[in-house]
Amino acid sequence: MSGTVRRHDASAAPLARRRPDESLRTTLRRLGIAQKGASGAPAYSRFVNRKLGRLLAAVAFQAGLSPNAVTGISALFTFSGVALLALAAPSWPVGVCVSALLVVGYALDSADGQVARLRGGGSPAGEWLDHMVDALKIASLHLAVLIGVYRFHGAHGAQLLLPLGFSVVAVVHFFATLLNESLRAQHGANTRAASGSGRPSRVRSLLVLPTDYGVLCFVFVLLGAPVAFLWVYGLLGLATAGYLGLACIKWFGEIGRLAA
Repeated sequence: MSGTVRRHDASAAPLARRRPDESLRTTLRRLGIAQKGASGAPAYSRFVNRKLGRLLAAVAFQAGLSPNAVTGISALFTFSGVALLALAAPSWPVGVCVSALLVVGYALDSADGQVARLRGGGSPAGEWLDHMVDALKIASLHLAVLIGVYRFHGAHGAQLLLPLGFSVVAVVHFFATLLNESLRAQHGANTRAASGSGRPSRVRSLLVLPTDYGVLCFVFVLLGAPVAFLWVYGLLGLATAGYLGLACIKWFGEIGRLAA
């Protein structure tokens, strides 16, 4: 499961202060002009979720919400979806509700850092809270799938290993991404330069789309068709595992060159 790992914009250049008469359209325009790059981000996260987050960030900013409040609202949506996934008998309506909750939670997860920029910059505590919520989300989502599959589908054996394996892959991918950022920052390496491209590639964004957390959110619509859901869910897990294996080889080489 690949989501765009974002900093809470503590180090990003803050935007100009809001004027008392600033409209929602003006706030959106300021965010659009100052939008950070999305090098390496999968297509949904880059082209859809970022824009949804921008809209929600502008609304939250106009309402006077703090970045931490937006993070809290994001967690409320996300973990409501996770709980529904584990506790409710699967059906088409439940699947639609789970997907909607996760999609809104993901968009708000993109919005909190943008709100921080609008308010003059984030904080280390805000970044910590943001990443802790992300870590809990990634660790719990696939375990909720495991519980639901066991309770309502009577799954056993290899079927139960599927969400367990996906959970391991998702957690390792999240940790590796944060670790890469931390080590590159310690050695003064430019993240975009390390990726080998000064401009984000649209082709690459499409190629890694199966690893996108946003795509995974929509897969839960299929809860009403258990066999189809498990097949699509399993294929996404396999694609993410394959991507992680190849990426680790690349990352190990890049990190190894930092000492030089």
